[in-house]
Order: sequence, then structure tokens, then C-alpha cells
Amino acid sequence: MGTRMEVAQLESRMNTDDYRKLQSLFLDTSGQSRSLSRTEFINLACSSVGRGSREEYGLLFDSVVVTQEHRSLLLDSDAVKEEGRVDWGGLCSFLLLELSDKVKINRTTCSSVPCWKPPRTLTCPHRDPVQKVLYLQSSGQYLTVSKGGTVGLRAGEDMSLLHTHRLQNSTVRPKDLWVTDVVLLHNVHKIAVSFTSKEVCFYDTLSKLDFNCKYKLQGLKFSPWCLDYWVDPCNPDQAVLTIGDIGGQVSALYFTSAQISLFERLSPRMDSDSADIILWDELVKGKHRSCYTVTHQAHEPVWVRKVCHLGSLEAFVSCSTSPQSSMVIGWREKESRSLRVTSFFTKRGVWDMDHHRGLNLIATAGVDHQVLLWNPYVTSEPVCVLSGHTSPVTSVRFMQTKQQLLSYSNDKVLCLWDVSSQLCIHRLDSVFPTTQEDTRTLLFLHEEQQLLLLSFNSLLLILETMKEEKRINSHEHPVTCVLYNSLFRQVVSSDSASSVICWLADTGQKVKQIHGCHGNAEISAMALDGTQTRLFTAGTDGEVKVWDFNGRCLHRMNAGLGHAVEISQVLLLKRSILVMGWERMLTVFRLHSFSQPCVEPSEWKGGVQHRGDVLCAAFQPPQTLVTGSYDGEIIVWNNSTEKALRKLWPRAEHDEGEKHQGNFPDSHLGFSGKDDSQNCIAVTRLFFLPGRTSVAAATGGADLVSCGGSGVVRLWNSLHSRLVGQFTAHNPDLGSIVMTVSPCGKHLVTADRVGTLKTWDIQHYCLKPAEGVTKELPKLLHSFHPHLDRVTHLETCIHGDRVLLLSASSDCSVALSYLPGDTIGLFGQETPWSLERPGCLHPRQDTEQQQQGDHKGQGDTTQRGERSPPAPSETYADLDPDTSAKDGEVGMKDKEAGVDRR
Repeated sequence: MGTRMEVAQLESRMNTDDYRKLQSLFLDTSGQSRSLSRTEFINLACSSVGRGSREEYGLLFDSVVVTQEHRSLLLDSDAVKEEGRVDWGGLCSFLLLELSDKVKINRTTCSSVPCWKPPRTLTCPHRDPVQKVLYLQSSGQYLTVSKGGTVGLRAGEDMSLLHTHRLQNSTVRPKDLWVTDVVLLHNVHKIAVSFTSKEVCFYDTLSKLDFNCKYKLQGLKFSPWCLDYWVDPCNPDQAVLTIGDIGGQVSALYFTSAQISLFERLSPRMDSDSADIILWDELVKGKHRSCYTVTHQAHEPVWVRKVCHLGSLEAFVSCSTSPQSSMVIGWREKESRSLRVTSFFTKRGVWDMDHHRGLNLIATAGVDHQVLLWNPYVTSEPVCVLSGHTSPVTSVRFMQTKQQLLSYSNDKVLCLWDVSSQLCIHRLDSVFPTTQEDTRTLLFLHEEQQLLLLSFNSLLLILETMKEEKRINSHEHPVTCVLYNSLFRQVVSSDSASSVICWLADTGQKVKQIHGCHGNAEISAMALDGTQTRLFTAGTDGEVKVWDFNGRCLHRMNAGLGHAVEISQVLLLKRSILVMGWERMLTVFRLHSFSQPCVEPSEWKGGVQHRGDVLCAAFQPPQTLVTGSYDGEIIVWNNSTEKALRKLWPRAEHDEGEKHQGNFPDSHLGFSGKDDSQNCIAVTRLFFLPGRTSVAAATGGADLVSCGGSGVVRLWNSLHSRLVGQFTAHNPDLGSIVMTVSPCGKHLVTADRVGTLKTWDIQHYCLKPAEGVTKELPKLLHSFHPHLDRVTHLETCIHGDRVLLLSASSDCSVALSYLPGDTIGLFGQETPWSLERPGCLHPRQDTEQQQQGDHKGQGDTTQRGERSPPAPSETYADLDPDTSAKDGEVGMKDKEAGVDRR
């Protein structure tokens, strides 16, 4: 049977109409309910629904059957009326259970992603590759051993180098010494070191300054390549040393009185290192009563890459790069010294493996770029396949306490997987040093200290996680939008589960919550009217709803004309409301249409001018409107006439040809398909820069800023259709960014998909045009990281005498920060903050206060890239409930129709 993940992939591709078709399959010609067999279900689903393959529908059917059978056993009922058949109720029960599991998994994984500190490089005494890192629990120190036999002793607190020593082995000349692996024998205070000279040496660790060699195990048939050591937790005298060699043999030494003596001294054989010589043949023949051996040659003739003794299973697991013997488990039968061997097949072999004791799963690092999870008892196929790497995976390590898995690949990508959901919940790249392709990378994980050590040949890099604290969630689901209500001095946020929450800005405490604003549809955008008494919410169900702050829905605006659409922004103007995000033309609602609860859109007089979907807009009084689209085009409109005036392009060479008004040549409407595929040029946010309208007209400087794909911010002169400046604010590989501008235009704040916020000083940036396009960065004032995941929305506001920053994120949190970037807290945290408390006061932003006048007339309160909330003195069209409406219908009226308010 397939995995739950494969079934979930089919479910994720199906929409509401598909489920209606699926439901109809369970009705006969008379409309009565019926059940279906496996063959009937697959045939009917493939022909009428589609979306998936026959195999996927078969997996779905099998999963439903298993769930029904399990339920009938638990309840001792007739839940399964006919064996091997499924009805609509059974399918719905299974889908609901799956949805519930997904929600639980998302909540768990959202709070369990580690937050890494910046990596740091350690001072390294090794000139050759590091072969092993060990943690000495007795002293709390770390031990590193290199290929050439150099041992480094490091402090447990800061990993500083305390001491170095060169291992002695008189068997070979120092220049020919080659260490292949090292293990710690913690119950006897020794380390076992394997050499290419076909021997394993045992060194005493009690004297930290002088590693004395106590035993030399010699006469091995092949050079040992990997080691493992296991001690019985109930009896420290019982221990097992497992050896894998380059001839494909796995050998295990069973010690029966380890704490007394590892080996017996049969004869006074000693070498110049004063070490007792132990011959392998003597161990095989059983001449040592304190130890004996068991072996198998299932990997012959390829090298054994790693070995591990599974104490709970009384078995040895090993891996190699041979497809036929990618992983081999040698099972010991009770007290017998023979092994029963089972082999696991993969396409190209395995580099590394690890075992999770609690889950009893084995993870393998595949040469074929895949990480596989295996049940030790099932050789036919893996439990699941973790796909995401694009080069051979070289290392895997389970995090035993969290049911998570780390994997590292040749292209220097570290992935963190959640085992229960089988999803990659964190990906780390671009932080590791550039090295040669054949570099051997070692992965050492110390969970207790939340420390990960990686070696790149002789270079050591340490990754430490920040102290794990209970993550604060403002919402139960990813937050999509955040606004500031200056009238009530509250913050309003929305999430993907269609909830709206109001918070006290002064303390961060929740005031009220409205559930199911758009049913199960995500709220993708919000806006406030000028009086701050009406809240507009836009859902992916295609509707925009108008609410009062008592939680009453006053109007429903049919933006999608009955269809589910992705609304990216709602913009309130003088006599109209613009909605956009899913088509090339603006959807407009006239205020005179709000006499009924359900409002239909009117026609936008300007027609279709964009070649791509319109994603965002901004307004500049008295009548300038700009819109940005998916293909990177920005159009300047006269909002009074709704006529397109000019077009702006991300390329300077288009400047001169795009000053036409009215109709535009087709050659200016878009780039070629090749350009679009190579450049993420979508415009997702637009802001007019406060106070720059006169400057732009007089000097040709920038008065408009845009952002979008590839982390690029562009500054424009909207009067002359000219690109004045652009810079890359965030890593282009992170995709689209969001931004906001402070009320006076001094600060620009940008944010990316990994939760990083940056505050830039743009007060004097691009005030005057230069020759060509300015590409130098403005001054970066602050970079901070209040979120763990993608930042979905930013908003600045004036609260009292302070300029504050609001940020919403997919990590379910809403953060409040001072500009330029000191985080105050997360809304919903247990300890309320106090903005009035002397210790928390932020230095007064004089420049912001002096220029608050520039904020007036700029304050369209919108989602997805429009102005920050207005100052209290600003007004929009005041949409109030009309109490004269009958039969419960609520109309809207314009109380201040005579005021020129856009």
C-alpha cells in the first residue's frame, strides 16, 4: 500500500467541483446512495474526475478501506457494511481525518524548526581531512581526529582548542599513517582507531595529554574502513565493537567482561609502543575467553561505508554503494554465533545511514539523490521516499528527541525533514564554504547541546541553534495581513483560516476574534476606510466583505462574479473601491452601488491595458493612480477619467518609447517569453514616496517605489516614465519580497521568505536623477529576524508619538517593532508589553514628526502593497450603515460627500 503522503498529493490537486463529481459516483440512477468496489471506484473516478492516475485512486481506496476496518474494530460496529467496498460516508470520514492530521502536523512542525545562529569556523590544527568528531561525556569536551592521526581536544563551552596530540603507531612510518575511523569506548575510557595498515589500535583517554596505546588488533584480512561501538545499558561489561572493511566484510567483536579487560594476555607480545598485540586469527578461533567474533561477507567485494549495531534488535546494519547490497542487516539468532542476513536494494547504492531507536526506522543517504526510510523487517520497499536533494546525499542523522532527520548532499545543501509528515521543513544552503568536488564532509550532531558540526576536509564549521523557547503564535494558522486602526488604537490581523483578530497595540493582548469571515476561504487582503470604522476583507472565495467592529457583515461585494479568485489588494478611493489580483483589468465598485447588501462591480472605463494580471496599485492625490502587473509593467492612470496615461518598464532602454498617452504600441506591452522566464519581474507592491511629488516634477527624481520578484526594489519617476534607481535588497534566490514606507518617506522596510526584515534610509536616495540608472544600495539601517518563515505583509503606523512597524508571517505570528528595527514583541505573548513604560520608550523620531504633514493624503489603508494606515486627521468615503434599510438589509451612505477625499 502507498504512503499517506502519496494520497495527500492527490487530495491537494482536487478542488470543490472535483469532490462534487466524486460524490456523484456514489449515487445510482435513482439517486440512492451506493457503495463501490475497488475496480468500480478507480474506473469511475478516472473517467469522471481525472486529476490523478489509476494507481493514485487505488491508493486512496485502499486507505479508506483500512480506516473503515480499523474503525469497525474499535467500535465493534457494522461500519463496514460490505468487505472491500467504500461508500461516500466512509470516504468523507477518511478525508476529514486526514485534514485533522495535517492541521496537527502543521502546528507541530511550525514550532519545531530550529533557528540557526550564523555559522562560525573553528581554529583547526589539522592539515588533512577530519575523520571523526567525538564527545567525551565524562569531561564535557570534544575530540577531533584527522586522517594523519592528529588529535584535537576542544572545550565544551566554546569549542576552543585546548590541546593537540599525534597518535603513535610504530607499525607504519608517520608519513604513511592513515586513520580511517575512530569510536569512543566510554565504559572503559578508551578510543579505538582503525588504520589502513589492517589494524585497530586502542588508546587510553584517561591521560588527556598522552594517548597511550594499550592494544593493537592486527592481522585483519582487509583494511578496516568504519567502526561502531555499543554498550549494553544494563550491563556495561557487555559491549560490541563492529568493523566494516574494504573487502565487504562486517565483523563484530563481542566483549563479555569489558570493564575488567577487553582482551586476555595470552603471550607477552608487545611492540615498541608497549602495546599488547592481539591477532585476529586468535579471536576467530576463540582463544580469548573475554571476547568472540561473528562475521558476514554480504557486501563482498565492495567497501562497507558504515556499520551500526542495533542493540534493541540484536542485529548489525551496514551499507555500501552497491545497488544489490545497498543496506544489509545481519540478524543474530539468540545465543548463536551465526548471522541471518537480509539485503535491501536501491538504484545506485548508499553512502550513509542512521537508525531512529524510538521509531525503529533506518534512513539511508542515496547516491541517487534520495533519502529513504526503511522498516528493518521489510526488504521489498522503503516506508517512504524523501525527495528534494539534487545531488548525491552523503550524510543522514536522526534527531532522536524530535522525530526529525538531517540530510546533507554534495551540492552543500542541508535539509531538515519531519519524519511524521515526510516533509522538508527547513533547507539551509549558501552558508557552507566553497571546496573541491571530492571534499569529504562529516556530519556530527550533538542534540543535547543543540550543536551541529560539519567538516570540509580539514575545515571545521559549527552551526548552533538559538536557545529553544516556546514559540508564540498570534494565530493558529498562517497570518496573511495586518493593519493599524488609529481610531481604536488597535491592530487588526487575518489568517488563512478566515479569522480576523483585533489586538491592543499598547499591550499586545487580544481584544476580539471573528471566525469564518469567508467560510473556509483564506483572507488574502484587508483594508480600512477613512473613518477607521469599516473593515474590508477579501477572500479567496472571490468576495470582499464590509464589516463593522461589532463583527457584523454589512455588505458583500461580488468581485469574482461567483468564482473563487485570488484577490491581492483592495484600494479605497474617493468615489470607488478597486479590487485586483486575478485578471488584467481592474474590478471597480462605485460607492453609489452600496444601497443593497450584495454589491455588483461596475465597468472600469479604461478597459484592459495590462498584459499580465494586475497585482497591486497606489494612489497619489489629487488623481494619479498607478497599477503594477505580473509581467513587470506599471501603468499610470488618471483616476478621474480612468484613462491610461503612461507605462513604466523595468528596463531603461524602454524609457523613451513609452511616453505615449492613450493607446500604446503593441511592441511596448510586454517582454518576450524568454525574458519573462529568465527574470522574476512581477510587481507585487507599489508606494508613492511622501513629499516627493514636487521634487519629482522639478528635478526628475524618484516619487514611486516598487518591489517584487528576485528581491529587487525599483524607484521611478512616474511623471517622466523613467526608472531612476534599483537595488537588490534580499537574496534573489528567495524570490518575491514585500515592503512598506514610513509616513514621512525616510524609511523603506523590506522583508523576504525566510523572515528577515531590513530597514533602509531612502530620505535622500534618488532625489535627483543620475546618468543612467542608480544601482548602489541605500544605507542599511538595520537587519533583524522577528519571524521564522515568510513575511506576508508589512505596515507602518504612527501610534502616539512613535513610528511603529507591524509585520505578519506564515509562521502564525504578528510582530510589533520600533523603526528602524528593535522588536517589541509578538501579539499574543503571555507577558504584555507597555509602550508607556520608561524602559521601553524609543528615541523620538524627530524627522518623522516634522514631516507628518506629508502623510496626509497618502494613507490608503490596503493590503499587498498600499499605504500604511492614515493619520487620524485623514478621511475616506465614510461608509456607514443606513438605518433606514428595511427587513434587516443594511445600506451605506456617504456622510461627507462634499469633501474632496480622492
